[in-house]
Amino acid sequence: MKPILISACLLGMPVRYDGRSKGILSDWLHQLGAKGHLLPFCPEVAGGLATPRPPAERRGEQVVTEAGEDVTAAFERGAALALALCQREGITIALLKEGSPSCGSGRIYSGRFDGIKVPGEGKTAQLLRRHGITVFSEDQLGELASLLGTST
Repeated sequence: MKPILISACLLGMPVRYDGRSKGILSDWLHQLGAKGHLLPFCPEVAGGLATPRPPAERRGEQVVTEAGEDVTAAFERGAALALALCQREGITIALLKEGSPSCGSGRIYSGRFDGIKVPGEGKTAQLLRRHGITVFSEDQLGELASLLGTST
């Protein structure tokens, strides 16, 4: 099995904007990780942002903090590094954190810091898909397992 790129926060790494993780989502993911099938990556940290950091949301092509600071360059740098890693490692599948301005693959926060999610993609999910990498969110573990021929 080729490795799968996974948002580091989904494997319990404290890299989210608030310095926390999402925790390991399932025993199935834990087993895949233990077998070396998962390659954790945080595009925001790789792009140069600190942990913790101010929350950020997409507004069109820009990513901004609630204070209005434009952090788009860091998000795009992280996305480019994620793509380079996928290309170098032959990765064709990514499992990314839904809602994130980097990793959201179907829904992201509205850009108004109102807690509302809207249809959209984060910078990393968008770039990976443009380059033929199949992107799943943690809400699609069953679909990912089916694609891999395993069960959660």
